[in-house]
Amino acid sequence: MRRIVLSSVVLALVALGIAGWRRFGTVHSQQAPGTQELARVVRRDIGTVAKATGVIKPMIGSEVNVGSSVSGVVRRLLVQIGDRVEKSQLLAELDSRALSARRDADAAALRVAQANLDYAEVDLRRKRELNAASIISRSELDLAGRAFSVAEQQRDQAKATLADSTTQLGYTQIFAPIGGVVSAVTTQEGETVAASFATPTFVTLLDLSRLEVWAYVDETDIGHVRVGERARFTVDTYGDRQFEGTVTSIHPKAEIRDNVVDYVVVVRFTAPRGFTLRPEMTTTVSIDLDRHANVLALPIRAIRREAGRPFVLCTRNGKLEQRWVTTGIRDDNYWEIAGGLDDQDEVLIGDLKSQ
Repeated sequence: MRRIVLSSVVLALVALGIAGWRRFGTVHSQQAPGTQELARVVRRDIGTVAKATGVIKPMIGSEVNVGSSVSGVVRRLLVQIGDRVEKSQLLAELDSRALSARRDADAAALRVAQANLDYAEVDLRRKRELNAASIISRSELDLAGRAFSVAEQQRDQAKATLADSTTQLGYTQIFAPIGGVVSAVTTQEGETVAASFATPTFVTLLDLSRLEVWAYVDETDIGHVRVGERARFTVDTYGDRQFEGTVTSIHPKAEIRDNVVDYVVVVRFTAPRGFTLRPEMTTTVSIDLDRHANVLALPIRAIRREAGRPFVLCTRNGKLEQRWVTTGIRDDNYWEIAGGLDDQDEVLIGDLKSQ
């Protein structure tokens, strides 16, 4: 009973001063010097988010180390770091004289094999005619057939050898497998590269249009993140400019850094026009966990509680009245009002002040 009396006194004191309050016609909080602060119920989108730090990474296949499958001396290097290249553009050439000579020798060997095959074919045809006339024995015909089969296999072997040497010669010209920017050059003209144990890298190409964000989400939030959810991120170089993306995958294995357990959430985005994002840029990421569109909302400070039950102090005919409300989700600044208030209702926010 004592609580009810005190509450009535406080409300009466505030009601005496409310006639002097100035109200503004905006949809956000209003306050004028010497007045109480009011907020109007408005409709807006409200969502809960998981916040994380992250880095920009190249997508799989967007960063390629380009090298040679053959050994030799680098005769020409046609690009430098920062150059933009198109797919199939010539990047470098090796000295090809030795492989050219080998290719020419294999081509000559093929011509010899083809000549032997032609002779064996004519000889076999003649032996068949003689055998049909009973002039030669069956064994001589069989020998001619065997000679033709051997000549045919030798011709096919020479073809394969020529194809191999032609391929090896082609490896002396290094072409870009993807379009992009040269991010590294690891050899120079005049150097000898050896491809005996591993393919030597000439240049590294990076496609800046195929990047993604690796967001390191805390284990307390990872259970609420789902593939397909919207995400936004910022980078230091562009200040508060937000970039939109979508969660495409969640790495199953945790990354533990400084005894903190995080999970990598991959956010894919379309390369923005007019902005150049680069690998290893630090990002601040917000991932939408739950989002309600066009719902009634009030600033967080407008919501009061009594015994855990939410209520607001609503103005009606120049007086304050306590009104119980039902709240929904919240973000950093607003509560969703699921029941108890209508559009354009005005409520008191902050502490009560007598006028």
